[in-house]
Amino acid sequence: MYPDNFYYTKDHEWIKVAGGEATVGITDFAQKQLGDVVYVELPDVGAEMEFHQSLGVIESVKAVSDIYSPVSGEVAAVNEGLNDSPEWVNEDPHGKGWILRIKLKNEAELEKLMSVTEYEKFVDGLET
Repeated sequence: MYPDNFYYTKDHEWIKVAGGEATVGITDFAQKQLGDVVYVELPDVGAEMEFHQSLGVIESVKAVSDIYSPVSGEVAAVNEGLNDSPEWVNEDPHGKGWILRIKLKNEAELEKLMSVTEYEKFVDGLET
């Protein structure tokens, strides 16, 4: 269900690392909980993020939720397509619904995140 080459947070963000840069989004579980996404506030390219700092908000027909940075680093890119098509977060949360790319400042922070197995157990505990 969830890609196994990603890391996950207890706030339901995912992160995929490739060569010192990471792509970040929200998980399928999170988008299902939110319902239809209508707006994603994106951070500025070049902004410095700290571990677990709010990097923006995501609005749905049911709720407004903060999105937290799973690592520290500099925002390298944002998914501009979400400005016109926020529904991508619902349609493909682990693909075209990505939110930003960040240049990692401290790869050791990845050790604070969950593997796919750990995340699936965490989500199972929330659903019972």
